[in-house]
Amino acid sequence: MTIKTRGYVFAFLAICIFAGQDAITKYLGDRYPALFITMIRFWAFALFVFCFAASSPGGVRGAIATRHPWLQIIRGVLLVTEIVVIVFSYVHAGLAMSQSIFQATPLIITILSIPLLGETVGWRRGAAVLVGLVGVLVIINPVDIHFDLSLLLPLAAAVLFAMYSIATRAVSHQDSAVTSIFYAGVAGAVAISLIGPFYWTEVQPSDWIALGALCICGTLSHYFLIRAYGLLPAAEVQPVTYFQLVLNVAFAVILFGEKITVNMMIGALIVVGAGLFTIWREHQLTKR
Repeated sequence: MTIKTRGYVFAFLAICIFAGQDAITKYLGDRYPALFITMIRFWAFALFVFCFAASSPGGVRGAIATRHPWLQIIRGVLLVTEIVVIVFSYVHAGLAMSQSIFQATPLIITILSIPLLGETVGWRRGAAVLVGLVGVLVIINPVDIHFDLSLLLPLAAAVLFAMYSIATRAVSHQDSAVTSIFYAGVAGAVAISLIGPFYWTEVQPSDWIALGALCICGTLSHYFLIRAYGLLPAAEVQPVTYFQLVLNVAFAVILFGEKITVNMMIGALIVVGAGLFTIWREHQLTKR
């Protein structure tokens, strides 16, 4: 098996597990507070990143060393906040709808990279962003009399994750990937632990399996994604992540009985197409 093939296998495994993780999150989110679920999930994630850092060159002490301590902490807070919002979104807007809108994240990253990173966006990527935003409007269908404000939740989650990604880019110039993932897990766990205990809820015996599976999926998905990024350029991993939308829609229909509308399918295709073009164009500019 070639290095690239292994990279794609790891990426595919990560995406499949992420989709399963989203389905479990939707199931638990209908039964327990979002802050409680996220806190348990981040405790498991923090344990994973601590073990991951300990097994890396330099150990935990090397992972803690950073040139941007406050920005790293902010990254962790942004990530855990995004997950809380997306749990609310799965519950109130639905899994399929939430993931369809969330696919606009690469486009939002492109927009935010202009004022926050000082990057220049040419007319091609600018046009792709506009097309993608039109796709988001097609998905949420704001002119429909049944438009629900809960549809803004996945859009808010996409903005939060885009800000997290922008912050990750900013620290990546001087901090290692191990340091970044360490702070994302630990800072996020500390932040959610300040609020989550107030929402502590007794877990039904039958749901402990689902909660345990959520923690396992959270660690395995990140591990496989780390391995994929270690073998493939980001521009080659990103397109594979769109397969998660297909899996999430399938889970939404089969497991939760959600209905997929024509505007959702058309809008999602527009957003994904615009996102793929943006990623490809950015990769071409990086190569130059």
